[in-house]
Amino acid sequence: MDYKREEIKEYFDDFINDQDAEWIEENKDDLHHHAFNTDYYIIGTYQAKQWLGDKVFDVIEHIREYEKSEFGEVSTDFSDAERVVNMYTYIIGEEIVSEYVNKLEEVA
Repeated sequence: MDYKREEIKEYFDDFINDQDAEWIEENKDDLHHHAFNTDYYIIGTYQAKQWLGDKVFDVIEHIREYEKSEFGEVSTDFSDAERVVNMYTYIIGEEIVSEYVNKLEEVA
């Protein structure tokens, strides 16, 4: 799913640009955690609902499929728009960070 992927990638790029090369190398295995799991991407129900727009059910389905595949069960509270957005950005962020780390390793 590519919904708002470019926006999420820009968020990650900004995060990376705020780090120095040594920190990135030392934390390469934890980049996803630092970028997408130590703070909320969106704070506030209204902002989260606006962000989801008419793709809310597509995003929920994407999260549901991911959690079933990765954890064997679904645990995200889909009644909380803020949690939905933040879980979705966590999932898409995982893909973005993986692509970034792969490029780093190609250069090395």
